[in-house]
Amino acid sequence: MTGPERQTSAALVTLIVLQIIMLSALYAGIEPHPPVATPLFGIAPFIGASLSIALSALIMQPLASVPGQTLSVLAGLSALLSFGPQKYFDAQLGLIWPAVVLGQIAACVILWRVLVATRAQGHAGLTTTPSAGRA
Repeated sequence: MTGPERQTSAALVTLIVLQIIMLSALYAGIEPHPPVATPLFGIAPFIGASLSIALSALIMQPLASVPGQTLSVLAGLSALLSFGPQKYFDAQLGLIWPAVVLGQIAACVILWRVLVATRAQGHAGLTTTPSAGRA
């Protein structure tokens, strides 16, 4: 496992642990916990889906293939719904800031590593062959 693969996997595990703690706090009713629902969806099913995506990204190897990269990006983006910059305006920021900061860092690592891997794969696929009919 290369350094970038380790960093991406570690960031995915970070998001998984943060989301498990959030879900556990919600079920146990321990403050601060996420709200039970938002105007768009229930939080528990959303966190469950986010966890599933992140675990699937780990299993698919986050940088090794297009499906792994896609799942990694989806895991990072779904985590930003829970830990994104909008949380700086949350009334409970004083209680949740460690998770918010760590979640944002993990999401940024994932997005950056996938971007770099995608660019490297794109450059590796380019070849310089002469055009047909040219000498």
